[in-house]
Amino acid sequence: MNEEFARRLQKLREERTPVKSRHVISHLCGLPTDAIRRYERGESTPSMDALIKIADYYEVSLDYLVGRAPYR
Repeated sequence: MNEEFARRLQKLREERTPVKSRHVISHLCGLPTDAIRRYERGESTPSMDALIKIADYYEVSLDYLVGRAPYR
């Protein structure tokens, strides 16, 4: 993935009130416990299934999530 994805993922997580931990977001999306942390740090690349789950959770388009569109 790219830096823009990691930046947007972190921004989306921090914008939600109350801010949930990476662990909680991973759980809510049905992903491994440390998945969101690894994605935000650029340590791992999400599968298409994981991208869809994250986009659905944050109610944004895949294009926005991966940095291809400036709008959500």
